[in-house]
Amino acid sequence: MNRKRNASIVASTLFGFLFALAIPSVTFGQTRQQKVLGDKLKFEANGTWFYNDLEKGFETAARLKQPMLVVLRCIPCEECVKLDDDLIEVNPKLQQLLQSFVRVRVVGTNGLDLSLFQFDTDQSFAAFIFNADGTLYGRFGTRSDRTEWKSDVSVEGLGKALEAALELHRNYPSNQDSLLGKQAEKPLFESPEKIPSLAKRYTSKLDYEGDTVKSCIHCHMIGEAIKSNFRNEQGKIPESWLYPFPHPKNIGLILDPMQCATIKEVTKGSVADRVGFRAGDRIVSMQGQTLISIADVQWVLHRTPAEGGTIVAKIQRGENQIDLSFALPQGWRAMEDISWRASSWSFRQMGLGGMMLKSASNEQRQALGIKDGNTALVVEHVGAYAPHDRAKKAGVQKGDVLIEYDGRSDFVRESDLLAYSVNQVEVGRAVKLRMRRGAEEQTFEIATSKKD
Repeated sequence: MNRKRNASIVASTLFGFLFALAIPSVTFGQTRQQKVLGDKLKFEANGTWFYNDLEKGFETAARLKQPMLVVLRCIPCEECVKLDDDLIEVNPKLQQLLQSFVRVRVVGTNGLDLSLFQFDTDQSFAAFIFNADGTLYGRFGTRSDRTEWKSDVSVEGLGKALEAALELHRNYPSNQDSLLGKQAEKPLFESPEKIPSLAKRYTSKLDYEGDTVKSCIHCHMIGEAIKSNFRNEQGKIPESWLYPFPHPKNIGLILDPMQCATIKEVTKGSVADRVGFRAGDRIVSMQGQTLISIADVQWVLHRTPAEGGTIVAKIQRGENQIDLSFALPQGWRAMEDISWRASSWSFRQMGLGGMMLKSASNEQRQALGIKDGNTALVVEHVGAYAPHDRAKKAGVQKGDVLIEYDGRSDFVRESDLLAYSVNQVEVGRAVKLRMRRGAEEQTFEIATSKKD
């Protein structure tokens, strides 16, 4: 690996993420441009973080024999600002832990080395802990919904992950075999601006002399561009990209956000329940990989084939350590809800003509006479501008209730409809929508499209 080149590439990307992390809550009234420039000034003056200089971070980590913490968070996302405040300047315990790390802050994914930084690009907070040789100790950060990140991550959980990473660093390289699986093979694209749809608009660097915000490739744009490239080139999106980084809750594992890969609850009747996982179990490893957070669990699930596969987990239960092996069934990824993802807006444009839908309430179903299991999706938003305005042009209005799409009336969740619309409907083919508007039933027609 060309460490110098990769370091430079990653630095420019991580700058965007780290920039977001540093913005304290008092900046909510600022413009995005002011936040970006203010963050830059703040960290350059602070002196305890390398700002936009990953190469310097790797060099320093090697010289000091310390692990390196790289934080990535997209602006203008504000959901995880509490983590940002405490990580950067507030929480005393974190501040003490951070002294043991070389710290790098990068915002914007322009030029990001996608072989080194592999993560769920729809999330709003991500951290990576490396050895100076590029070995990844672990990831931290996840999000299962735009507004529900607190159930997944916390300041306390971040502290636990940092402590676990320090322990891995103390035992390195004797534990190197348990870390090899934390990076995948060669990525589809070396860096975000090389993805066809992004190559038309972005370069490998942020433009600090002009409109910095408009020059930035945000995290979610990476996943969106890759999915769109599959759709445009192959007509379908592989399930591993349609349902990336599956959340552990989909197999019944509810992890404690304040602990280190520790089970808070097991959903009754789930895969995890049938296998024998219990609340309080600490998941030491999966597939031989040492875990330090929920993000590490998601990485293992992300690498498990969509058609199913067997996962071997090592569990610490009290004073005992046991092995649990479980198989994921065919189609297990489709349990994931993808409607919260920012990248799913491109699906709404491609397959739904710009509509955003939510499941009708029980009361709404009863009023409309729609049985459970049948489609009843309320239109929450209709795009007003091209290319998200095809549903509006067809006549769809906010408040309409979709009861049939393309002859099917079994889509209970918007997530299932999104997946069907981009993978089962040919690009350009017109589909019919049956809608309820009050007591009246209406029919509309829209055509699916590519995403440039």
